[in-house]
Amino acid sequence: MENKATNPLLCDPATGICEVPGEKNEFGNIDVKANEKPVKVIYFTDPICSSCWGIEPQLRKLKLEYGNNVDIEYRMGGLLPDWSYNSGGISKPSDVAHHWDEVSVYYDMPIDGDVWLQDPLDSSYPPSIAFKAAQIQDNKKAIEFMRELREMVFLKKKNIAKWEHILAAAKKVGLDTDKLKADFEGRGKELFQEDLKLAREMGVRGFPTMFFTNEAGSKEIVYGSKPYAFYETAILRVNSDTKKSEYSKNWESLFAKYNSLTAKEFSELSGTPRKESEQLLNELASKGNLEKLTTKNGSIWTLKS
Repeated sequence: MENKATNPLLCDPATGICEVPGEKNEFGNIDVKANEKPVKVIYFTDPICSSCWGIEPQLRKLKLEYGNNVDIEYRMGGLLPDWSYNSGGISKPSDVAHHWDEVSVYYDMPIDGDVWLQDPLDSSYPPSIAFKAAQIQDNKKAIEFMRELREMVFLKKKNIAKWEHILAAAKKVGLDTDKLKADFEGRGKELFQEDLKLAREMGVRGFPTMFFTNEAGSKEIVYGSKPYAFYETAILRVNSDTKKSEYSKNWESLFAKYNSLTAKEFSELSGTPRKESEQLLNELASKGNLEKLTTKNGSIWTLKS
């Protein structure tokens, strides 16, 4: 895993960060106060950030336990503008394939790096702009759309910079595809540039980066992929009164909330040991309750429609 610093796609599993070239983080003092809910989180991410895929289990649990009191605002970071600035380090997409296979094991989340060999992306900007366009329509569907795009690129080896795959993901989550196309070519680009500007102003140089703030403007930062306790602690530091919600941990309830789950996610959300989680999910698939998609680096289970 050499030359991490020169290529944003070579995320460092030890720190859990996909870092863009440049100076180290000096997080700026931008006013990001909470709005309706006691705690606001500004989450800088990117559709092809493998460390961001790695924190999906923690993020999904955070939403279940603290979603009533925490507002999570997704911002795009612009991880891969193109391949021109990677001279001197990793120079071509195929160099990323092996790395993705490595981080898949590290995060225990299925990632198939072969997309970089079979149909590599030339930029992460198109799916990022598409996400901003989706947010104009419906924020909840936009987050489902982002998840669908990530499953496409990490598990199904789809080049999500191509409109055909963006369109398929949009249809699946019920977005208005005509409006999405119009906003993708118009307002979505402006919103994406606003996100990039905010990221620069706030000193964001890597992903995932989360800013936790309260109404008074107090701020905690969680930089990189961290265990669940780090995110929970950040919430309680900015608002010690934040209450945790109880939620049903049986498989029916979890799949009703999240249509697809990896074994790591199911383990994190249900509190079931990791090995037992996989056994249970396999049993449910064999009974016909779930559909299982297997990659060379792990599986994902989806509720049968």
